[in-house]
Amino acid sequence: CDLPTNHRFPMGKFPRVLHFLFKDQVWVPEIASSDLLSCVHTEEYLNNFMNGRINDEGIVTRCRYETGEVKNLLIILQPYEPLIPSPLFTGGTLLAAELALQRGLACSTAGGTHHAFPGFGSGFCLLNDLAVAAKYVSASLKRKVLIVDLDVHQGDGTAFIFKEEPRVFTFSVHCGKNFPLRKQQSDLDISVDDGLEDKDYLSTVEDHLPWLLDTFRPDLVLYDAGVDPHREDELGKLCLTDQGLYQRDLYVMQTVVGKGVPVATVIGGGYSRDIDKLAIRHSIVHRAATQVKHMRTL
Repeated sequence: CDLPTNHRFPMGKFPRVLHFLFKDQVWVPEIASSDLLSCVHTEEYLNNFMNGRINDEGIVTRCRYETGEVKNLLIILQPYEPLIPSPLFTGGTLLAAELALQRGLACSTAGGTHHAFPGFGSGFCLLNDLAVAAKYVSASLKRKVLIVDLDVHQGDGTAFIFKEEPRVFTFSVHCGKNFPLRKQQSDLDISVDDGLEDKDYLSTVEDHLPWLLDTFRPDLVLYDAGVDPHREDELGKLCLTDQGLYQRDLYVMQTVVGKGVPVATVIGGGYSRDIDKLAIRHSIVHRAATQVKHMRTL
């Protein structure tokens, strides 16, 4: 597929997601500080990132889709222009986590940049918002965090960051023959085959989520509700429908809050040239959350 190689390809969707949800109750996050980001990312990387200085051309995030039709793709982000969104998205994920702990359920309109490692970006991800939020909740608040990652790609950066952290459990269901080629080891990885459809995908999640909640007993779930398992996604390789994504999101949130565990959601990955269609697809998790909230108040 002939995908564009500028940074607006993955980034343009975020304001449109907010546009389609603007009638709902909205909180505005603060930009994540360097001190907060340093709990996950190295000082050298943050200094270079904040100053737009990774190399002479700008910030380069590694995007290596070796197993797909796009190979050795580098997204080159020019200095300064894209720097504010990533810390702001990270602040949004942290705000969602804090609100979830207070209210039981909260949804961000961005986030899910799970490919970023401590010292470099990867796969369209510059800062790992899930890792920063999980690190803050687990270290500063002394709470246990379960990351439920249902993006079509394995959250390799998140898995690497928490590989020796007992307060954070990483659970990933992803397409095995997709980016990243070299997977990290999550606490629980479920690799699924290309072309998986709604029923079998949901059964896979149902087979694992309840016992994870019962055995790990988290104080908070961070849910990466990526829509790139969708059948029309340009980087996905799975075959979920809009209804399949809705049933997945509804099941995850109902199951988590049904066990008395707060859940904060992020939108994760999703790739299409039709930004409005993609934004509406990303809003599925927010519509499912509205249904969960409605059912809890009945």
